[in-house]
Amino acid sequence: MHSTDKTNIKHVLNEKEGFQIWWRLLRPHTLTASFVPVFVGTMLAYIDGSINIPLFLAMLVASMLIQSATNMFNEYYDFVRGLDNEQSVGIGGTIVRDGIPAKTVLNLAIAFFGIAMLLGIYICAVSSWWIAVIGLVCMLFGYLYTGGPLPIAYTPLGELFSGFLMGTVIIGISYYIQTLAITATVVLVSIPVAIFIGSIMMSNNIRDLDGDKENGRKTIAILLGRKNAVRFLGILFFIAFGLTAYYIIDGLLPVWSIIVFISAVKAVDVVKKFQGKTKPLEMVPAMIATGKTNTIYGFLLGVSLLLSKLF
Repeated sequence: MHSTDKTNIKHVLNEKEGFQIWWRLLRPHTLTASFVPVFVGTMLAYIDGSINIPLFLAMLVASMLIQSATNMFNEYYDFVRGLDNEQSVGIGGTIVRDGIPAKTVLNLAIAFFGIAMLLGIYICAVSSWWIAVIGLVCMLFGYLYTGGPLPIAYTPLGELFSGFLMGTVIIGISYYIQTLAITATVVLVSIPVAIFIGSIMMSNNIRDLDGDKENGRKTIAILLGRKNAVRFLGILFFIAFGLTAYYIIDGLLPVWSIIVFISAVKAVDVVKKFQGKTKPLEMVPAMIATGKTNTIYGFLLGVSLLLSKLF
């Protein structure tokens, strides 16, 4: 690609120089997928007792570091495999557009994993060493998501793994380290959150469908086709909100949790923004809206749990 073409794509994506090169590498619009589960899991623990604030903060930072490292591994391995180029959207562009050495990105990802492990030692010392086993498994899957001989992200299981590990597992860990117990309620409440997190990956795969297909990926979006994939995304949103409504009626969630349905407006917006779009750049707003749906839903769910404890 000519330098003028590279400049144009950076302009369209509003990519700036300096610190923002590294900020984009973290893919900040996706980081709520690590904040939300820790927040919700900790608020569930607060309802059932009290919370250790330093433990909550350590878990939050460790979770965000692991996700950031996963994003960096994604950036690195997609570049190494030749899947990313200067026109690719949905990536940090740190390697292909900003010229940062791929090895630097890989080393930074490993460093983030290392810091997360140190925080994990503190978390285990304060709570339980069983968390170390679960944490290492999560980190392994974070690497295998785009690394290894058969990356999970290249299969139809990407959404399932991302939703389960970052939704259900992280909520469970965040609850367990505070209470040293786990309940059926925690697992059930985690399901809608897991669906929204998996939906972020689903949106990403809908946007990248054409390029992924050319490179031999077998994502759900590719297997269903773009139109059906968008419909399926809408069904996932419907299931998540339906479960939430059922939990409120059944008493698993407090009445305060009705505020989460504010995020339904953004979920509808996601589907509308995808409809009729075929080019990756055209679908970037839908991808961003998906992340915001998860953010609004998860934040309001956590707030509703806090309110039920305070009032």
